[in-house]
Amino acid sequence: MNDQQKAAAQACLEGAEGNLMTCPQIVGMLMQAGFEGYAIDFRRATATYYLPDGEGIELPAHRIDAPVAPTFDTTLMQAAIKEAQQQVPGYTYKGFCRKAALAGCASYIVSFSGRRALYIGRTAETHVENFPHQ
Repeated sequence: MNDQQKAAAQACLEGAEGNLMTCPQIVGMLMQAGFEGYAIDFRRATATYYLPDGEGIELPAHRIDAPVAPTFDTTLMQAAIKEAQQQVPGYTYKGFCRKAALAGCASYIVSFSGRRALYIGRTAETHVENFPHQ
């Protein structure tokens, strides 16, 4: 992994957490830098960005001010995703993360080639969200 890729991963994390970049902008920048996906772990407060050759970079992410709920509620998770996709007034990435944790989401994985995100609960329940059509 080169310095440009490391900088792109850091910029995207800061862009998300600071509400400076939208999800499509982040995905575009990471893909342009050569990444194939990333994972966010709410319990460990980490963001991991993956290259196709197996290399990756793990960065510290913000800590959520709520514990991950013990039960995964896909209805609440889908509502949080919809707010993010529609960029509803008052939307923030940190707010999304809090809602996801309260919905029981412990982590999520984004696959650029698969054009989807997989949201995972504490007991491995899952919800798959395909990328919106453009």
